[in-house]
Amino acid sequence: MDPLTQGVLGAAAGQLKSKREHLLYGTVLGALGGMAADLDILIRSMTDPMLALTFHRHFTHSLFFIPIGGAICGIALYFLLGRRWQLTLPQTITWCVLGYATHALLDGCTSYGTQLLWPLSNKRFSWDIIAVVDFLFTVPLLVAVWLTLKTQSKYWLVGGLIWCCCYLSFGFIQHQRAVKIGQEIAQSRDHQGVIIEAKPSLGNLWVWKSVYEHDGLFYVDAVKPGISSEMIWLGDSIKKLDIARDLPWLDKNSQQYKDVLKFNWFSAGYTAIDPDNSNRIVDIRYSLLPQEINPLWGIELSQQKPVNDHVTYYTQRDNPGQALQALINMVME
Repeated sequence: MDPLTQGVLGAAAGQLKSKREHLLYGTVLGALGGMAADLDILIRSMTDPMLALTFHRHFTHSLFFIPIGGAICGIALYFLLGRRWQLTLPQTITWCVLGYATHALLDGCTSYGTQLLWPLSNKRFSWDIIAVVDFLFTVPLLVAVWLTLKTQSKYWLVGGLIWCCCYLSFGFIQHQRAVKIGQEIAQSRDHQGVIIEAKPSLGNLWVWKSVYEHDGLFYVDAVKPGISSEMIWLGDSIKKLDIARDLPWLDKNSQQYKDVLKFNWFSAGYTAIDPDNSNRIVDIRYSLLPQEINPLWGIELSQQKPVNDHVTYYTQRDNPGQALQALINMVME
């Protein structure tokens, strides 16, 4: 999730292990430990845009790396802060490990994909029960952490953590409901035996994006699981990427071909040619409006590039203000 949420949850973990006289220290070190795994964004290359994609939520987010990453963070922060606060090295490391341990599991709850079991597996886990940014999750926990510091009472902290557990549980229930509606939409099109991907739209658990593949096509719709009723916004369809068909000129020995395979892996196979640009490959799972195929990112190829040159990675945000207002209207309907 976003750095603020990761930091706040890490701070909460640090507070749980802190005595009253050390509450501030546990909060700060837990927060820094909670954000530390995202330092993998520093792994990048000026010439290879796929390097950053490959290593984001990679080994630093593995469950097996938690004690190592937390210890590295703790040792560094001991020399930066711990000694000044007259803390011991084990104390500093403990709070950092606790904060670090929250990061990967929370990221796994989103839809982006996290390599939780590296190096045993390169599978990207995404439980799809919360958006990468959701203030209804973050703000109550932030308030609880602040009140715990202010009042020196952990009752607020416990209340904030209970809220987080309830919110994620609600996300799990909504996900199951969204999948069920997606299956009903597929059946209405006489598409049998499909696997539904349901992902929460930006910042809420009410409107979801439903994606499935049938007969070489991806179908994208928006659904709103309700307590007593439901809403559906039928969306678009697009051909699944077929390299031989869509990019017949692409040399299998070229770096661009290798980059396409990496991007396809990163996107869990949910890739297609951009309808507006035949040299662009897009990840159809993410868009500002859930019923649209208007991807937020992709890669661009060129027939003129030398065999050793990489693809170009790009992002696009067309009319974000208008899309956000449309999404709010969908949530409020």
